[in-house]
Amino acid sequence: MSFSLTVLGSSSAIPTSKRFPAAQVLNVQERFFLIDCGEGTQIQIQKFRLPISRIHHIFISHLHGDHVFGLFGLLSSMNLLDRKATLTIHAHAELEPTLAHFKKYFGTDLQFGIDFQPFSSARQSLIFEDKQVTVETIPLRHGIATAGFVFREKARPLNIRKDKVERFNIPYREIIKIKAGSDYTTADGTLVKNSDLTLPMIRPRSYAYVSDTAYYPKIAGLVTGIDLLYHEATFLEKDRKIARLTGHSTALQAAKIAEKAQAGKLLIGHFSSRYKNISAFTDEARTIFENTIAVEDGDVFQVAEERLPYAPQVSETGSI
Repeated sequence: MSFSLTVLGSSSAIPTSKRFPAAQVLNVQERFFLIDCGEGTQIQIQKFRLPISRIHHIFISHLHGDHVFGLFGLLSSMNLLDRKATLTIHAHAELEPTLAHFKKYFGTDLQFGIDFQPFSSARQSLIFEDKQVTVETIPLRHGIATAGFVFREKARPLNIRKDKVERFNIPYREIIKIKAGSDYTTADGTLVKNSDLTLPMIRPRSYAYVSDTAYYPKIAGLVTGIDLLYHEATFLEKDRKIARLTGHSTALQAAKIAEKAQAGKLLIGHFSSRYKNISAFTDEARTIFENTIAVEDGDVFQVAEERLPYAPQVSETGSI
């Protein structure tokens, strides 16, 4: 099942001829989540052939224009495409009056409902959960209230082996228990271990989106072991003073967070338009964290499924 990230925008502050402002779509088992919504997001969604009608949740990290100005055009486009399903927007409470203004003057004919879910970025908190995924906020350090988002796939039920079902003639009611982790006892009293009946568990995957923030080492502890980490890198280390003054990070600082967090892969973006050579960001970050990629609009990153090895089983008399 899919767990993939599509980068829609990787520029900071203003769009450029090659890069749109911040926006991403995360696909978790064919559930599509939009993260931030800079100018032109609806254009990028269509350009990169993402299913706009299947986006039901939008997460806005903070209320600077390059992360939210595209929202109102996107809502209008959704309406023109005859959307009927309710759209949930997760953001700081300060966005709600602006949404109300939009609906009053430009959205009187909206054919779908908007469910606004405010959150606080003062502390880490769970803001969304369904059968497949959880989403938590993490506090960042920027000029205004700003949150990062951590998406974690939930553990899936075990896959039972069909040959074992046939061999032991396992009834359906017992299959449900086995998929939840139970062993099975045959009619003659033989105990069959769960590990002999099922395939190894698929390891849950994870993604962290660290939006605009000054260097903040505590982030690493909140995303430890993350599979895929996106961390803003607006500036190079030679401009670290500007980064600090504006509440942003350098490529080197992003790499330090990835190293501390023992991330699987680091993606950096949100580049200042002052830089023409983005390869310098990758070069800088890789001095600390080798598995770093400077993203481009349209890039897609997959986190592959991986089955976990079984823990060693202690043999028991009468078990197989």
